[in-house]
Amino acid sequence: MSDYSVFASPQFNPNDYANAVLAGEQYNPLSEPKPSTKTGPAAKASTDSAAKEDISVAISKLSFGIDDVTKHIKNVVTTHHEDLLTQAAGANGLTGSLKPVRSGLNDLDASVDKLRLKIHVPYESLQTHVTRLQKLHQVSDLLRRTSRFVILARRLQMQMKELNGSDGNERADGSMNPDEVNGMLSASASHILDVEDEKERTIAKAALSIAELVALLDNSNDSRQEFQQETKGNETIEATPLRNVRVVSAHEAFIEEARIKVTNAMENMVITGLGTSNQAVLASSLQTAYNLRVLPSLVQNLILDLSHAVDARIRNTFDVSKISKDALAKDPLVSSQNQPSYRSRVRTEPTNVTAPQWSNALWSRLETMFEEMADCCIKVYTLEKVLKIKKDTTTQVIFLDEAMKVLENTPSATFWTSLAQSLEKNSRDSANGSTFVQQTLGIGYPRLLRLFHEFFAKITVHTDTVYTDSYQSPETVLVLHSVSKIESFYLTKSINKLNEAIGHAFSGSSKASPDTNSGITIARTISNELDAARFDPLLVKAVAKNVMSSLDMILSRADGLATRDRSAVTLQGPSATPQQISNAQLANCLYHCWVRLTKLSDEHAVGVFNIIQSSVQGLQRFYERLLEPLRTAIRRELGAIIAKVHRVDFGKSVDPMSGMGGASIYTKELTEKLAFIRSEVLNRYNLGEDTQIWVQSIVKFVIKTFLLHISIVKPLGESGKLQMTSDMTELEFALNAFMAGNQQSKRGDNLEVVGEEYRALRAMRPLLFLENSQLASAKHAAGLPPLIVLHHILVRSPIPLPHSLHGWQEAEYVRWVGEHSEGEALSLVEGGLSRWERISEDEHRDTTSWSEYVSLARAVLKSANT
Repeated sequence: MSDYSVFASPQFNPNDYANAVLAGEQYNPLSEPKPSTKTGPAAKASTDSAAKEDISVAISKLSFGIDDVTKHIKNVVTTHHEDLLTQAAGANGLTGSLKPVRSGLNDLDASVDKLRLKIHVPYESLQTHVTRLQKLHQVSDLLRRTSRFVILARRLQMQMKELNGSDGNERADGSMNPDEVNGMLSASASHILDVEDEKERTIAKAALSIAELVALLDNSNDSRQEFQQETKGNETIEATPLRNVRVVSAHEAFIEEARIKVTNAMENMVITGLGTSNQAVLASSLQTAYNLRVLPSLVQNLILDLSHAVDARIRNTFDVSKISKDALAKDPLVSSQNQPSYRSRVRTEPTNVTAPQWSNALWSRLETMFEEMADCCIKVYTLEKVLKIKKDTTTQVIFLDEAMKVLENTPSATFWTSLAQSLEKNSRDSANGSTFVQQTLGIGYPRLLRLFHEFFAKITVHTDTVYTDSYQSPETVLVLHSVSKIESFYLTKSINKLNEAIGHAFSGSSKASPDTNSGITIARTISNELDAARFDPLLVKAVAKNVMSSLDMILSRADGLATRDRSAVTLQGPSATPQQISNAQLANCLYHCWVRLTKLSDEHAVGVFNIIQSSVQGLQRFYERLLEPLRTAIRRELGAIIAKVHRVDFGKSVDPMSGMGGASIYTKELTEKLAFIRSEVLNRYNLGEDTQIWVQSIVKFVIKTFLLHISIVKPLGESGKLQMTSDMTELEFALNAFMAGNQQSKRGDNLEVVGEEYRALRAMRPLLFLENSQLASAKHAAGLPPLIVLHHILVRSPIPLPHSLHGWQEAEYVRWVGEHSEGEALSLVEGGLSRWERISEDEHRDTTSWSEYVSLARAVLKSANT
């Protein structure tokens, strides 16, 4: 069957097959037939001869094939004749069944034709009418927009005529002679204002007309979208642009000219309004910009222009080459002396001769820069104020909200940010590139800050900017932070001055301690630095932080110089040790520095002093800790000497043949020790009132300790009382001399200033000689503590003293009394009495010898408790 596969292919073409046979080519039913490329008589002859041979062969093959196929068909029919008969019978039966179907299909075709007449034809007619309606709508919209355009164009012509008329009047006024000008100047001011207001309103109306005309010209896209919605998916009919209408296009040049003129007038009004801070003119110009649909871009451009103007001025101010030119221009003498015969390059650093001229030129340029900065800032705030309060009368849209569509932040915030960035960049670059600028601005930073203060004060009237000691607006802090590099240079210089004063005070390889003058110098340097910066709340706080670190350094160095071993507290004499002298000088330095720094609380704000308060108090705490070991040693030494009173026998009887033997040995030793402490120790401390307090505390301690010790001396005879009185007199003289030797007072103090302790010492003498019945009398024991009276009552009685009951030494008991309250001491005595009573009752002792003293003690205790 492969021989007949060519004929069985669906793409078999007998013509192509015949052509292939004639051409002597192999026929492929799947390929395109190739046209013959040979032409001419020779090619045709060769083709005819070859064709005759191929055709005969092909015809013989076809004939043989036809016979073979016929034979095969007969064989198939013979083999399957029953099936073929069955199929033929079925086909005849199917023909009868298909007749009703054919009839139904004919009826369906007839129904379809009828429906076509009822639906398709009306639809085509309706579609034609809809297309015609769309065209009518298009024409109507075009006529509507054209009509509106013409009306607006005529209105604009009238408005521009009014505007040109007002301009002509102004030009005519400018060409008047002086007499006419004087006459016009005498006209009513209200009439002039009315004319100006009318012109502004005309410009605003013209701007609104221009904006609507431009919107109509550029409104083709909106019209096209409307027609697309109306067609609802059908073929879109393009809206005709108004610019294609000859009536409209004739006005385009006039509209453009009017737009340019109104825009120029609007810009002039904006410049005038900002320049004169005239909010009415500015509001009118902004209304014109809103009507022109250019308000956001106008505000954005204004802010950018003002920011660029400030940036250019700042950059020009810090330009060292221009500073040099100004310096030479202001000093022609120097200029002529330094001018060579050839043109040299501009100097970037001044010489020693020209430094003052350069400095004056720089500060003059800075003053001018701040004035221009203030003017620009006032303009920005005036613009923002008008934008906040002005709204369109028709749409009620606030102009600031409209401008914020293109602005990232409010105009004032944008201006402050730009100003701060420009100041920071130009000041940093100029300081980095010029040592002169860095030195001048760094040393003169307070002067620069005063220019900032003047700048803030000038704009405060027009803005909400506040810069006071209690509050600083964020924008002021932002601007001042922009010159932080210059501030850092100034603060570095300031702390160097402080460190220099501290280093000079604590210098010396031999660890020589600073003295009083060193403390005063340090405090004066600190006070000067704070005073130099006190006019600015931020700068003075920064300086205060430097002061705090310097005071911490003082404490660190003082800690290394302080001596804390035994040599610093020994009181053996005959003179003060070098360590004591060194500690005294260090304490004097810290004390005088502390005293003068505490006075700064009255000169500076609370917030400023709070920064250094902890460090200032650290000075006091340090010298207090430095003195405490010596104070303890003094009390311990004097207490040990007074405790020697118990080595003296005060119980011996009176010898009428012997006179007064003078003071006891311990009293003399005490007097000598007080004199040593006064001359060799205390006189080396120049602590002002603290020294007086220290002296008085020593006197009080001596009197209190002395009274406690002599009140428990037992036994005590009449001769002992006299000796004790002599010792008290000697002690009083010694204490008077001790206080009189205080160099901190112009005249010596006396014991009267001690108060209760001195009165108790004076009252102790008569107490020794009172009758027993008088001991409990408040009148006779006035000025004495109840504990001293109780001790004396017990000394006279057989009742043991509290320290004897507890097995203590006299010094231990006195120390215990000093460490506890008076109530605890009285309770101890009362407990001893109760214990003595119980023991006596248990042992059945005779009460006549001690009952009187118990009653006296109970009376004293009762009086003390009440």
